[in-house]
Amino acid sequence: MSWNMWCAIGAVNGLVSVAAGAFGAHGLKDKLSARHLEVFETAARYHMYHALALLAVAWLASRGATSIVNASGWSFLVGIVIFCGSLYALAITGIDKLGMITPVGGLAMMVGWAFLAWAALRVGA
Repeated sequence: MSWNMWCAIGAVNGLVSVAAGAFGAHGLKDKLSARHLEVFETAARYHMYHALALLAVAWLASRGATSIVNASGWSFLVGIVIFCGSLYALAITGIDKLGMITPVGGLAMMVGWAFLAWAALRVGA
């Protein structure tokens, strides 16, 4: 995927994470238990971290490390959907069993970081 597409995807995810954080802080503050609000905040925080990671993917893609950096970007996206998505859903619905799939998303995020490190080492090599 092109660097500008990764940049756009990262920016959109940044926007969504800020919106989710604001929604959690203001819209859900009186509707969720303290535990579920904390879970929602964790999802929004990790969502932002990985939106920023997608901007790093865009930067590396612009420097030429496309196949490995694309693997990183896709891993981050899968991680956002599964990790953050399951935590958002758990917090809002109260269905704690949703937390069983959260580690799969965390693993995808870790794989994304490993690919990002590999891509960084290959740029200019």
